[in-house]
This record gives sequence, C-alpha cells and structure tokens, in this order.
Amino acid sequence: MSVFAQLSGTFVNVVAVLIGTVLGLTVGGRLPQKTQRTLLQSLSLVTLFIALDMAASLGKVQGGNIPGVLLALLSLAFGVILGEALGIEEALERLGETLRRRFKGGGRFTEGFVAASLLFCVGPMTVIGGLQNGLTGDSSTYVLKSTLDGIAALALAGAYGIGVGFSTLSVLLIQGGISLLAGTFAAGLLGGADPSILKTNPYVLLITGVGGLMIAGISWNLMLGGLNFEDRRVRVGSMMPALLLAPLLLWGADKL
Repeated sequence: MSVFAQLSGTFVNVVAVLIGTVLGLTVGGRLPQKTQRTLLQSLSLVTLFIALDMAASLGKVQGGNIPGVLLALLSLAFGVILGEALGIEEALERLGETLRRRFKGGGRFTEGFVAASLLFCVGPMTVIGGLQNGLTGDSSTYVLKSTLDGIAALALAGAYGIGVGFSTLSVLLIQGGISLLAGTFAAGLLGGADPSILKTNPYVLLITGVGGLMIAGISWNLMLGGLNFEDRRVRVGSMMPALLLAPLLLWGADKL
C-alpha cells in the first residue's frame, strides 16, 4: 500500500480544518461578539455530548475486579502527575506562542492552537481511523471525522482566530503518525484481524472513555471561553499521558 493511501484520511482532515478555519475567519469575524460567544457555547454543548457518549464506554470495561471507571480515574490521576512533571501544557503553550510570533498571529492565537489541537487529536476516531487507514487504506472514519472537525474549526476560528488553522500541524503529526505506524506494524497490532473489531476491544474502549473525560474538559474550557473566564480552564494537556497509561493499567489489572 502506498504512503499516500495510508495518509489519505489525514490529508482530507487537514483540508477540512483549513477550510473551516478560512470560513470562520471570513464569516466569524463579521459577526457580533455576542454571536461569536454563543457559537462557542453551542460548540461546547455539542462537544460535551460527544464526550459523555465516549465516556459511557467505561461501563463496558472491567479489568479483573476493577471497574472501568476506577481504571479511568487512576489513569487520569497518574497521567496528570506525569503530565505536570513533564510540563506538557506549558510545552503546548510555548509551541503556540512560537508559531504566533513566527507567523505574526494576533489575539488569542495560542489558545486557539491548543484548544483545536486537543479537540481534533484526542478521541477514538483518531486512533481507530488511523489504524483503519494505515492497515487497509480505508479513510471513511477520517472522512467522517473531517466533517465534524471542519464545522468545529469554523466555530473556533471565529472566536480564536488563525491559531486554529495551525492545529493542522498536530493533526498531520498525530493522525499521520498513527496511520504510518499501523501500516508498518500491521501484523503485530491486529494479527490480520479486521480493524472493525477494535470498536469492541476493551483497551480501545478504555482509551475511548478516558478520552471522553478529557474532551469533557475541553468542552468546559470552550464554555469558559464563551463566558470570558479562560483563567479557570481545565489543564487538559497535562492529562494526555493518561491515554498511554490506561491500557497499561488495564493489562496490569487483568493479571491480578
């Protein structure tokens, strides 16, 4: 399979976010400020619905005698400790500031870059879509994700500006990386199984649930952005190690 076929869904996603950003900058900038705030709040409510739907998958996971909700709590707790020690949130903000200065972005460039990067790259569709695209060339999951991300980019760009468009660098790096790794290690990852079985795999369900809780934090931040209370936002970036720790905790729980 060609590299282009493995990355086809990622390329579609990048284009969708860029189109959404351009439309948001063109149309959103002309809207009254109160309308922009309301759009941001509307996006936060839809994001919360998606987050809760994802988090519900925790009820389908059991690691030994430990329920999925407790595994998620432990993953987030240890993940935050590690994330804060590594300074992930600050690293994301520094990257956003570097891009803002390099490309002379203004206003809330960094906030838009960080919020969009987390929203577009944290979730089951990122993982499952990457594995499907990398293993079989099927980009259908990423095409669906692209539609959602494009709409979100439109709303975010109207409020945060061009920083949202630069989140495509995160999309290209993370989604493209998953797709290429899946193609490289196909046999080891699934042993030739149909990628659709991932939707019922307990490890994927746990990662989905933890990702859902993190996206709920993003939803909260978007709502605060609409209310101009950004200083009370959730440090979602620091939670990112939880996505790696969750499957390790599930594996350990199954061995008990």
